[in-house]
Amino acid sequence: MADVIPGAWRNDAIAKVTGRTKYADDLKFVNMVYAAPVYSDFVHARLIAVHTENAERAEGVVRVLTARDVPGANRYGQIVHDFRVFADDKIRYHGDVVALVIAHTRDQAIRAADLVRVEAEPLPAVLDPEEALREGAPLVHEDHGTNLINTHRVRRGDVESGFRSSDLVIEEHFETQFVEHAYMEPEVAVCRVRDDGVVEVHGSMQHPFSTRRFVSALLGMPLSEVEVIGTPMGGGFGGKDDTAAIVCARAALAAKLTGVPVKLMYRRDWSIRESYKRHPYRVSYKMGLTRDGMIKAVQCRIVADGGAYCSVTPWVTWRSTVQCCGPYDVPNVHCDTFGVYTNNIVTGAMRGFGSPQMNFVVDSMIEIVANRLNIPALDIRRKNMVKQGSVTITGQALDDHTVAMGQVLDTVVKEFDYETKLARCAHGKGDEEEQYGVGLAMSYRGVSLGAEGVDFCAAMINVQADGSVLVETGIHENGQGAESAMVLLTAQELGIRKERVRYRRASTSVIPDSGTTVASRGTIMGGGAVVLAAKELRQKMACVAAHMLQCSAESIIFRDERLMAEGNGNAVTFDQTVEEMFRRKQFPHAFGVFQAPNVTWDEDHGQGKAYFTWVYGCQAVELTVNRTTGKVSLLNAIAAHDVGRAVNREMLEGQFFGGMAMGIGYALHEELVLDGGRIVNTNLNTYRIPRSLDVPEMKAIIVENPDPHSPSGAKSIGEPTNELMAPAVANAIHNATGVRHHRLPIRPGGTSTRARMRKSVGG
Repeated sequence: MADVIPGAWRNDAIAKVTGRTKYADDLKFVNMVYAAPVYSDFVHARLIAVHTENAERAEGVVRVLTARDVPGANRYGQIVHDFRVFADDKIRYHGDVVALVIAHTRDQAIRAADLVRVEAEPLPAVLDPEEALREGAPLVHEDHGTNLINTHRVRRGDVESGFRSSDLVIEEHFETQFVEHAYMEPEVAVCRVRDDGVVEVHGSMQHPFSTRRFVSALLGMPLSEVEVIGTPMGGGFGGKDDTAAIVCARAALAAKLTGVPVKLMYRRDWSIRESYKRHPYRVSYKMGLTRDGMIKAVQCRIVADGGAYCSVTPWVTWRSTVQCCGPYDVPNVHCDTFGVYTNNIVTGAMRGFGSPQMNFVVDSMIEIVANRLNIPALDIRRKNMVKQGSVTITGQALDDHTVAMGQVLDTVVKEFDYETKLARCAHGKGDEEEQYGVGLAMSYRGVSLGAEGVDFCAAMINVQADGSVLVETGIHENGQGAESAMVLLTAQELGIRKERVRYRRASTSVIPDSGTTVASRGTIMGGGAVVLAAKELRQKMACVAAHMLQCSAESIIFRDERLMAEGNGNAVTFDQTVEEMFRRKQFPHAFGVFQAPNVTWDEDHGQGKAYFTWVYGCQAVELTVNRTTGKVSLLNAIAAHDVGRAVNREMLEGQFFGGMAMGIGYALHEELVLDGGRIVNTNLNTYRIPRSLDVPEMKAIIVENPDPHSPSGAKSIGEPTNELMAPAVANAIHNATGVRHHRLPIRPGGTSTRARMRKSVGG
């Protein structure tokens, strides 16, 4: 393998900064019409009728669609087919769409949407997940028979015996909030029916193949009759999965039934109202330790508000369950996790996928018990953290890759001068107006899907007759730089300049379904497939070059645009080899498939090899809290993560910083406020995300221990840096003020988001 190509580089950078990139809303087709969704003001109601007559007579209206117009399956979903593309029997949350208005202009469609009248019988709403589990609670889905979506568990050792052998047993309760993804580009879909009858879909979606399944189901058409085209996307962070697929499905139905191209572009308030959010958690956490700080037992109960539809709640809560003890070796564990239906906004995938909630809980607990035992929290972390050869709480031996937990912890402690700064913390004492504190958190994160699903990915490399190279994968470019990583890996493996390589944005008709671009799996899975495809191509090219150079194929080295015979220095150029292959009627083409190593899972006991490898990370933050106002000022932050191998260092650092900034929002600012099941802050002027002035100086430390399970050596980073900021901030605020916060977002000395929002709307 060639050396890493230096310098900051992105294949799509120039197009994006010059405005040439065509996002979904930039696409236009001849005779295109526009659509707008119709909502009701009900939170939970029996649907009697949707009256569309007035809207159909409105100026410019082409057609109004409801559930009765669906030729295929109106009910669909990735796990459970309970999501209504159009409300049919009931309205289950305030974001349910009851109709779609199609008109010649977008303004006409929006005006006509207000003319649709919904007739429904209000039903009692269940808005608290704990109440939803009680006998007699209103059912969100009567045919399901319960509001329980799913359960997960971990059973290891004897937890009661572990508590009896503990010198300290402490139980705490934690809560986290609904969080909006707040991507810059709201959901957009542009669909048309081609001359060959294929429904063509362009859209702001993370998962073209998931989108194809939703569209195919709604239209009642084979997958081969739907083609989803990869489209540049203005942010997703996990949020453009189910909702974006449903938006695309509605637009595709409109195009199919009207016979003309249709664009459906969401307003921000529609997007926030309808799209799923990060799950709010309620966690009861009990931990037992010996007086010298060894963790003996953990018992926890996790309740996740899944909202009105299942979405991917079982997958999100599974990760929370597997990682319920964080990066610590606990001999006795009893964990029960519940995903629950309510009439609140739907919840689903968001950056971290169930780990930010539990990392806030676990690393807060570490500091709490350290204070009670009067032992430095760093000592407790070092005593209990997983090490080389440790066995996880699910019974997985960490003996087949580098366990870098101690390495990243020591790196942060040294580079941040953490212990010196810790000694300066105010702990709520003294007369200083600005109370100083530092905090630290660490985690391990299972890489890729794990036992959530079958994980494999495809890539194709196709060398053209002039020596230029096309590469494509089943991974989607969400804005994270996946395309650039694939180009760099291709160039490195083939020993050629990156300028030779062009990433070909795939559609669902030209590359096999390679799964969803989630779980930080883009580089490890897509890059793995690219490396394997490149190795296959190298074998083909080496055989031809060996004949040309009169040497063995095994001795051929790919370097500096040449294929060289190791030892004697004889060489042919990459172009000459390609030319000879075509002369021999051999295509310089390769198809690679990376199949993730096998994992195992016993659902009854929560035991097994949950993930084939892990990312290890540690982060710290330095801040002050104003004694009078409670304002938190972040001064400095640092993160060290073992990423396996850095493919594109500058973009990798961008992933560090983006994740840290988003984690700051989760810790201190962001909260979606619901009042009676209705979202109060439906725009970004009232939903508070971090501003540039809220983000401190940040340092990224890239730790590299190439992973033996990854063909490229790379692992993941998109989510790990996001999941550690909240506990680090919580610990820093405690060390500054002496006050422990058990709920996110943290507002020292101030009113909650909920209270402020209610005041702003006169509630």
